[in-house]
Amino acid sequence: MTKEEIIAHFDLKEHPEGGYYHEVYRSKDLIAQEALGQKFSGDRAYSTSIYFLLTSENFSAFHKVNQDESWHFYQGTEIELHMISPEGEHSKILIGHDYKNGQVPQFVVPGGYWFAAKVLQPNSFAFVGCGVAPGFDFDDFVLAKRGDLVKAFPNLKELIQEFTRA
Repeated sequence: MTKEEIIAHFDLKEHPEGGYYHEVYRSKDLIAQEALGQKFSGDRAYSTSIYFLLTSENFSAFHKVNQDESWHFYQGTEIELHMISPEGEHSKILIGHDYKNGQVPQFVVPGGYWFAAKVLQPNSFAFVGCGVAPGFDFDDFVLAKRGDLVKAFPNLKELIQEFTRA
């Protein structure tokens, strides 16, 4: 399938970080906010998952969530995913199907890390699934502001400029 066919077939919508998404699962049961702690603003589903499509013409801008987020590669070309730990350590991973050359089909971004991604091959896309537990809520989503992130991590200025929009 082409990226346009995948977007239409799975009813993907534009995501604020970049790319396209559609929530495919949200558990019916909830975890009470009291059990989750102060970093959560309310109750959360046990878990959620989405389809996510990223194109080479776009990127997933630096953002963070409170929860660990697992990525599962389905189709397309590899994704380069960048992370900045709360202490300012930068790391990256290739998510894809070329296992012999260091790509992994599944990866978990730790909660609280800033992360961003891009498709490496021109004129291509990557279709993945992302799962979050406790379940995702946009109250947990923080899209990085370039100036604030550069101020926090000045040694990563070029990387931050590449993966932020404002």
